[in-house]
Amino acid sequence: MGNQHTPDAATDDLDAVIVGAGVAGLYMLHRLRALGLRTRVLEMGDDVGGTWYWNRYPGARCDIDSLDYSYSFSEELQQEWDWSARFADQSEILDYLRHVAERFDLRRDIQFDTRVTAAHFDETTQRWTITTETGAPLTARYVVMATGCLSAQQVPDIPGLESFTGDWYHTGAWPHDGVDFTGQRVGIIGTGSSGVQSIPIIAAQARHLHVFQRTPNYVVPARNAPLDPEYLRTFKARYADYRRETLYSGAGTGRPAPTQSAFDVSPEEREAAYAAAWAGGGLNFASIFTDTRVKHADNAIAAEFVRNRIRATVDDPVTAEALCPYDFPIGTRRICLDTNYYETYNRPNVTLVNLRQTPLDAITPTGIRTSDDTYELDSIVFATGFNAMTGALLAIDICGRSGQTLQERWAAGPQAYLGISVAGFPNLFTITGPGSPSVLTNMAAAIEQHVDWVTDCITHLEAQGIATIEPTATAEAAWMEHVAEVGNATLYPEANSWYMGANIPGKPRVFMPYVGGLGVYRRHCEEIAAQGYEGFVLTGG
Repeated sequence: MGNQHTPDAATDDLDAVIVGAGVAGLYMLHRLRALGLRTRVLEMGDDVGGTWYWNRYPGARCDIDSLDYSYSFSEELQQEWDWSARFADQSEILDYLRHVAERFDLRRDIQFDTRVTAAHFDETTQRWTITTETGAPLTARYVVMATGCLSAQQVPDIPGLESFTGDWYHTGAWPHDGVDFTGQRVGIIGTGSSGVQSIPIIAAQARHLHVFQRTPNYVVPARNAPLDPEYLRTFKARYADYRRETLYSGAGTGRPAPTQSAFDVSPEEREAAYAAAWAGGGLNFASIFTDTRVKHADNAIAAEFVRNRIRATVDDPVTAEALCPYDFPIGTRRICLDTNYYETYNRPNVTLVNLRQTPLDAITPTGIRTSDDTYELDSIVFATGFNAMTGALLAIDICGRSGQTLQERWAAGPQAYLGISVAGFPNLFTITGPGSPSVLTNMAAAIEQHVDWVTDCITHLEAQGIATIEPTATAEAAWMEHVAEVGNATLYPEANSWYMGANIPGKPRVFMPYVGGLGVYRRHCEEIAAQGYEGFVLTGG
């Protein structure tokens, strides 16, 4: 695949520039090109795929059902693509996105191996100048940041890393030819989603695996399985109807919304409901009852159910208790889906190192040193996640009106109207930006909703001869106040999660996603557009 075609470098004055060729960037290109706009995608990798291009660690897999985590804009695409499993793995999703790029002839407008370093707005010309590490600057009326919520890798600042004589890897930037850990002593730092997915596979290869855990997470079974061809056939027969039914759902999927509190049923019924969800697998577990993410008493029951399952699975009681989360309500950090994660700790070649009891001091030339021991290692894996939701945006020097940078504007935390647009940054759109449902929903559905809204907005601007659009500071502040208000009505802010920016030293503690649900959010966006883009300032050409 890769950079099969470089767009004509002479065409540097464009209508629109899109940054990123992942799920969002590909669909945004498809929509804007259909408007007749001269559009180019700038992508730092050498192929399409975004997060599914970079995250090739062992076991990388989506935690949303494949039939939901896919585009709905083309019925033909839905019918022709056959997902092999309930939860598709990284390679299958990447193949799917490559297929989309080919099917809709998108590659001819994608410039690969191109890292964007700056985007500056010129108030005189009312155009953006986009600078890259290679090549001449480009200008465009519109800039769409399709940079992803989980794309800026976070490698912790641990003393001595530069001295390590073995190999080290980050799960979010995995070597494309894979890594063979056979016979090696491996240390993995982090037990979030990428750690949970990769630990069982690395353990099966390595001579010995040391898992360095600071914060245990709630992990529920994926129960992944091949999709039955007959089920797939009947599902596809009503795929279009299914998509329409999910448009205004909270999670952007067909998952039924709960109707009862955990205390509306008997203890026996509660236990049976949780046992059924555990047996069925998937992210439904924390959404069985209405108040799990709102009330401590309801949440505590679900949390203890998972802890009891951990104790029943892990043979060593000390290890089992170390794997039990207590610090935060279940569901307030993203629940992880696993395949044999807890069972892996019963292997004789796997050791859990509890960094709460023995903190990590340093990386040495030959391994990792904690407060009470030294571990000799051949390789280290950082499953330490991302500077989520804002990291990729703030890595670019984005400068709006009056020379103000996005870094300055967001110094105390992100501010954005609907998560789509930022006051003082005309014609700049952020796909699934902070202040939108994004990571709390099916990302594919959230992306499509944003791209469609932005496309409709640009269509309106073009038809009316409007030069720029940007939110008012008042509307932006009111929206972020609403985002905070609904977030604070839940248990989410009680967790030191990447939703809060808590995994990044010095990052402002702000609950970034909108917790109101995709359907509620979609209606907000539709009403704002129907009222002539209420809360936005539109200026003439």
